[in-house]
Amino acid sequence: MATGRSTTLGTAPEIRTYKGQDRALRADRLGTAGLLLSVLAASAPLMVVAGVMPTTFGVMGVVGQPLLFVILGVVLALFGVGYAEMSRHVHNAGAFYAYIARGLGPTAGAGASLVALVAYSAMQVGVYGILGFEISNLFATYLKTDLAWWIPALAAVALTGALGWLKIDLNARVLGVLLLIECVLVVIFDVAALGDPGAEGLSLHAFNPSTLGGAGLGTALCFCIAAFVGFEQSPVYAEETSKPHIVVSRVMFLAVGFVALFFAFSAWALTVATGPSEIVKTSAEAGPGLLFQLTESRLGTAFTDVLHVLFVTGMFAAMLSFHNVVARYAFAMGREGLLPASFGRTNPGTGAPATGSLLQTAVATVVVLAFALTDDKPAGDPTAPVLHLFTWMGSVGALGVTLLMAAASCAVIAFFVRRGTAAAQLWRLLAAGLAGIALLGIAVYTVKDFGVLVGAGKGSALSWLLPAVIGAAAVGGLLYGVVLRRNNPEVHARIGLGNEAFRLDQAAEAAPLH
Repeated sequence: MATGRSTTLGTAPEIRTYKGQDRALRADRLGTAGLLLSVLAASAPLMVVAGVMPTTFGVMGVVGQPLLFVILGVVLALFGVGYAEMSRHVHNAGAFYAYIARGLGPTAGAGASLVALVAYSAMQVGVYGILGFEISNLFATYLKTDLAWWIPALAAVALTGALGWLKIDLNARVLGVLLLIECVLVVIFDVAALGDPGAEGLSLHAFNPSTLGGAGLGTALCFCIAAFVGFEQSPVYAEETSKPHIVVSRVMFLAVGFVALFFAFSAWALTVATGPSEIVKTSAEAGPGLLFQLTESRLGTAFTDVLHVLFVTGMFAAMLSFHNVVARYAFAMGREGLLPASFGRTNPGTGAPATGSLLQTAVATVVVLAFALTDDKPAGDPTAPVLHLFTWMGSVGALGVTLLMAAASCAVIAFFVRRGTAAAQLWRLLAAGLAGIALLGIAVYTVKDFGVLVGAGKGSALSWLLPAVIGAAAVGGLLYGVVLRRNNPEVHARIGLGNEAFRLDQAAEAAPLH
């Protein structure tokens, strides 16, 4: 009998399959630039500026949105301090759940794995709604053709699924090109707005702390933190990067800094273009059309037409980015026994997590069809299912990711305390603690005001049913972890270990027999 960890991990069939090359993601596919572009694509700059910002101004009435991005940037940078340090020690496509498992135990990791799968899947599927809605409008405006929103949505599902099978470096190039074009167009608008300000001139009023008051602050926090989603995905690609102990942490801070400054500047440009005193009223009236109205008057029809098209491609880039993340979470879970072993294998030709990609494609297809079958209202109707698909799924996903970040902050502290290196990492652990408290507070605000987030009426069951989706995922995952600990301790022990389990098995087999 071999000695060491092998007595804990055992020799179950799913463990022996770790030896196959298809059980590992292809290494050295991404460098700093490729990884940065991949994670920033999830933030969908144009979708945030055209969709999230007018909603935050118009529905929540928070004029100080530019300041909000700066504050959240500081909170997430604090989160990144501990998260980045842990990424040097744990390289696992399971990212959040792997970190939580290593810090808070395998059972907690099992709970986090299901939350991550549900949250990122919800965010990805939600974008199909707004994409189908926008393409339908483009056909009506420019081709005078009525096109049901679910037709382009399903086409996007198929194309996203196909790209999910390809090499991650090819995906990174697709995402990178789309992202860079989006950013250039937004910057052109920002410069035009500052060069032709509204009646109040180049006012900095939106950065005044007094503009953060109001009943809509909790919902605004959730909307704005959703705009940052993407930076925390860096560790998901750790196994596919060159020098992950350096590249992953570098990309996280670059992403947080870029998103905070870029969105704060763009939100300020919107307030300058309309005037701080008019931004709430104008946004409420124009909705997602605000950006296009402002560009039409300053940059002309041709630029606005291009902006409409790039709005669609930017949403597609975000969908592809989320799709890749969900597929890799499913791969990590399959590799460790949380999902069937087939999920833990990659495409032999491309190294992509093929089964996880198929899973996400199937889920997206089912959800889009479900909303399409219940759609008996015009797409412009605020109660139309196509718009619910975006707001409901996006809000559920944002809540899940916020809770995962809060739990990961606690896991970072526990991880280094268990290793006996808390003193050496003291300032990083303090940063993680502060970030965890802030993120938990944002999650509480989000749940409290969830009815506003999803446009539900007072007393609507949706106010608690939708956030309960994340609660159910967490409870279900925890119970699954408890069952594994009791009935299959070998699988339970390897939750969060990833490739390290394979190396431990190899070492155990090489150890002398007694």
